[in-house]
Amino acid sequence: MPFQGGRSNRVWRCGDQVVKLYLPQQANPLFANDAKREVAALTALAGTGMAPRLRRCGRFEGQDWLIYDHITGAPWQRDAAHVAQLLGRLHDQPGFCALPQGRNGSADLEAQALAILAHCGDVAVAAQLIGQRPIGQVPPLRQLGVIHGDPVPGNLLAHDGTLTLIDWQCPQQGDPSEDLALFLSPAMQFIYRGATLSQAEEDSFLSAYPDPAIVGRYLSLKPWFHWRMAAYCLWRSHSGEPRDRQALRLELTALDQSSIAKRA
Repeated sequence: MPFQGGRSNRVWRCGDQVVKLYLPQQANPLFANDAKREVAALTALAGTGMAPRLRRCGRFEGQDWLIYDHITGAPWQRDAAHVAQLLGRLHDQPGFCALPQGRNGSADLEAQALAILAHCGDVAVAAQLIGQRPIGQVPPLRQLGVIHGDPVPGNLLAHDGTLTLIDWQCPQQGDPSEDLALFLSPAMQFIYRGATLSQAEEDSFLSAYPDPAIVGRYLSLKPWFHWRMAAYCLWRSHSGEPRDRQALRLELTALDQSSIAKRA
């Protein structure tokens, strides 16, 4: 039975296991689609409950595939504090091989966003976004950690009173505030859950994350994260998908609000 909801690969349920076939596609400027990273992550995190159990992997006609245990659950909908606790546990895990270094600091985020905008078909809107570039620099973080790289609601399965992260195709050795930003992103919440987080839900998430220093770092980088996500939504919208345009508007609103808050 094929699963619905994935935007990158083909996934089927076969009894108590899941078969995932990696599809060739246009390179994504924000979310990698790397089978080797997923295999490495599922192997390294075996037994932690944070990832499904890997059964086997290989290649078929030039395409990567893997099989892992099916988890009977539902995509995350409520209790943001639980997500913060899970991400805190993940960010404390030791690093493992096959992980590239993620973007780190405002200069890296700026360079990535500008690279995305350079490939956007809507040149006029891209130019407007460049003009909305945040001000203020945040230096790189010295001590990096394992990050999921795509902890959106669709990749968080709630089951048996706990949460498990799936779709490990873009983990990195990076700044943990990146995962916080991706989960809190109004665009990602809208795309995968159908609604943005309330202020109370965002506050609950940030209060529950176990490292206040990372929370403070996220708040410092918040305008940069929203600006980069806006660039990504513009890039995604080239296909004419209405929800990507709505996601862009949500990120621009959040960018304005976070920039005002930072100046206050």
